[in-house]
Amino acid sequence: VQLQASGGGMAQAGGSLRLSCAASGSIFNNYHMTWYRQAPRKERELVATITTGGFTSYADSVRGRFTISRDNTKRTVFLQMNSLKPEDTAVYYCYARHKWRSDDYWGQGTLVTVSS
Repeated sequence: VQLQASGGGMAQAGGSLRLSCAASGSIFNNYHMTWYRQAPRKERELVATITTGGFTSYADSVRGRFTISRDNTKRTVFLQMNSLKPEDTAVYYCYARHKWRSDDYWGQGTLVTVSS
């Protein structure tokens, strides 16, 4: 599986951005998909997950502001980010984990910068 993230950029506080992560190379439907982020001088943290069955979960810091979704026909996972805050500034990574095998994959990061 190869993952290609896009959609990062600059936004003002209160604004919105939509990240996309397109997958290729395997059966997308069999992978749980997760967005992580890593801010400068901080550890990577989980942002949101969507399972193969469509169940979603979020970090407390983004719940109610971010929405993760997937389009299996387009082999793509999305992260809609609303009400952005400067503390959302980070490199965002998509991650795929097979629902029963041990294989997993990381995409390259996409930078999100939120100014106050």
